[in-house]
Amino acid sequence: MDVLVGPDAWRGREQALAEALSAAATSENARGTVSLLLGDDAAIAALNAEFRGKTSPTNVLSFPPSQPSEAGFLGDIALAAETIAREAAEQGKTFEAHAAHLVVHGFLHLLGYDHLNDADAEKMEARERGILAGLGIADPYA
Repeated sequence: MDVLVGPDAWRGREQALAEALSAAATSENARGTVSLLLGDDAAIAALNAEFRGKTSPTNVLSFPPSQPSEAGFLGDIALAAETIAREAAEQGKTFEAHAAHLVVHGFLHLLGYDHLNDADAEKMEARERGILAGLGIADPYA
């Protein structure tokens, strides 16, 4: 599968997304930088196998730093472009909207949110909805 994500795909949205994530971090008393990787399914599958013991690609992986960083590094987020494109098409969403949701989802993991139980999942999903609504992106869980 070929996935084309050119520079125009995010034009104007990247700044709004960065500002929304910065506001979310500030509200959680977190400051720092995040690295973002948009890789193909093979690259993300390799990361998933190495760090989670799962041999398939996944749409997003988050890696908080193993130790608190004095420089304010919050962690890494890795996205699988082909998986995101496939899921977006299946769900009737644009690549950009789905990828933005997954960036927000991964970022919230770096801030300590999780979805291991229903209560935590509801809390995390509500936070995602709020951030995405501020960006004009529809509820990803609707």
